[in-house]
Amino acid sequence: MTVLPAIGVIGSGRAISPEQSALAHEIGAHIAQRKMLLVCGGLGGIMEAAARGAHENGGLVVGILPTAVKEDANRYVDIVIPSGLGKSRNALVVLSSDVLIAFPGAFGTLSEMALAFDLGKSVICMPGGWDLKKAGRMEGARIVEAYDARQAVGMALGELAKRG
Repeated sequence: MTVLPAIGVIGSGRAISPEQSALAHEIGAHIAQRKMLLVCGGLGGIMEAAARGAHENGGLVVGILPTAVKEDANRYVDIVIPSGLGKSRNALVVLSSDVLIAFPGAFGTLSEMALAFDLGKSVICMPGGWDLKKAGRMEGARIVEAYDARQAVGMALGELAKRG
């Protein structure tokens, strides 16, 4: 059985800047071009922009919804998982991802990052997001900063390679 590497893309589900939208779209495209699975929360904002990038490049997108309604997913999600768990679905996004790429977001994004660190997963942080280096000692947390889409996906691949 072949298991695709899964890259989680997390961030704001609300309106985002054109720059963030373009960056998330490009990251989704790079994930698809490298034949990896894109996992997200399935809604709007960063999730939709990344899903669109992957979808338009022949990629596979899994959206794990906070609601129990499949139709709530953005139109670029290929596999819709209606969890009905509200924000608790963030755990499923993290557990389903091998590495996460984090965009600016609110407390939901922060909770996903914290859970990823607790599970020993790496988080690639995009500009403007949570600055966790100021949070104090975070033993075992793997935080990597990226500044463009190619770099972010390349770093995600590097983190996957380190895990074996």
